[in-house]
Amino acid sequence: MNKDFNAYVKKLKSKKIEGITRRWLVLIIGLIVLLFTVAFIVCTSLIRVYYYNSVESIVNSAASDSAVNYFENSINNGESLESSAALYIDTYSNKNSTTVWIVDNEGNIIISSNGFAVEKQEMPDYNSAMENDEGKGKYIGKLSNGQKVMAVTRVIKSSDNIKVGAIRVMTAVERVDKQIAGISVMIAFIFIIIFAIVILSNLYFIRTIITPLKEVNQATKVIAQGNLDVRIEKKYNDEIGDLADSINTMASEIATADKMKNDFISTISHELRTPLTSIKGWGETLTLGNQDNVDELTKKGLQVIVKEAGRLEGFVEELLDFSRLQSGRMTLRLSKVDILAELEETLFTFIERAVREGYEVKYSIPETPCIANADANRLKQVFMNILDNALKYSRPGSKILVKAELTERDGNDYVKIAIADQGCGISAEDLPHVKEKFYKANVSVKGSGIGLAVTSEIVNLHNGYLDIDSVEGKGTLVTILLPLIDSSQHS
Repeated sequence: MNKDFNAYVKKLKSKKIEGITRRWLVLIIGLIVLLFTVAFIVCTSLIRVYYYNSVESIVNSAASDSAVNYFENSINNGESLESSAALYIDTYSNKNSTTVWIVDNEGNIIISSNGFAVEKQEMPDYNSAMENDEGKGKYIGKLSNGQKVMAVTRVIKSSDNIKVGAIRVMTAVERVDKQIAGISVMIAFIFIIIFAIVILSNLYFIRTIITPLKEVNQATKVIAQGNLDVRIEKKYNDEIGDLADSINTMASEIATADKMKNDFISTISHELRTPLTSIKGWGETLTLGNQDNVDELTKKGLQVIVKEAGRLEGFVEELLDFSRLQSGRMTLRLSKVDILAELEETLFTFIERAVREGYEVKYSIPETPCIANADANRLKQVFMNILDNALKYSRPGSKILVKAELTERDGNDYVKIAIADQGCGISAEDLPHVKEKFYKANVSVKGSGIGLAVTSEIVNLHNGYLDIDSVEGKGTLVTILLPLIDSSQHS
């Protein structure tokens, strides 16, 4: 696993949550919050119902049928409601847990079990009991003094079914509410702990699944870019681990196949170069020899042989450069070189060909020497490749413009060489890929598709920059930046 990939893995562990991890957590958190909310509401409601039912049973036991019958029997025996109420309160045994009011049929509180006089006030349960046929009412709310109570009222009737008053039993529920609140807080705390455990366990699970998948994804991208030395660390003996093994095996097999391909290209290129050199050499010899007795067809054939042999020789050289590029064996023979002198020499050879084929070449090159540590032959190869592309992708009669100038970049001296044509241009879709190996934006034009890849690599080896701008249908501009050495080093 190379350094870049290791750096990516470290960066991956510190990245913000996104992608599948985010969707997973949003789903899990949303589902758990929904379930816990429903469970909390159900639990607290059940607890509240249980406690309030217990309170209601206490109140109902105090306002039972026996209590109502006591008052009705007393009244039927000729006693007044007030005297019956006083006797009942004296013998009432649940004064610690409940409070009893005896109320007449006009809503006046005759007597209270707590011994204090009570002024007339709103009693929803009393009003309900006096109005309905059942003769019973219930109320949960606050009294005039602010105390929250549960109250049950039972109507007292005479023998001729006339309502003469009511018995109202109350008990405070504030303590019950505090108990319910305490239990609710405890349930919420338990749910929070469970929620935290579920989230942490899911995060751990995600870390063991998603993070390795992201590493696998990045490794495949690096492999797709041509770096076959990348290997994925196997951390788990499961499907993810098997996937890592499969990708590592695939990378090894691709590397082996790629080496075999490069070796084959290198071997076949060397094998082809010798006979091609002989063919081209003999063709040139026969062409330059005494041709008085040679017919026109033979002369034309010899010219075609020399031309095509030269084209094949150039193609073989490209294949050899590609083989060196793939295997990392492309090296430079550096020496102090005047870049602009090499450019002028290349242009001198190129212009003759361009004019012969019907193109106009214009150039502007300063006379100032631009000295660099460079490989002169490789620089000529760069210039010729770009000029050759300008020629191939332009129409006869169009112009090819070359301009060189001194510039600076990041505080260092560079020579900037711009080569522009008025050709077919490159589409926006193809432009990002034109420096890739074997990529051809225009398949109708002859070529191997590796010239720009080799050119770009040579510029990179010189610590330079190669930029390509193009507008489809209008032309292409290739800009080369090459670093210069200080004048003090060559003065």
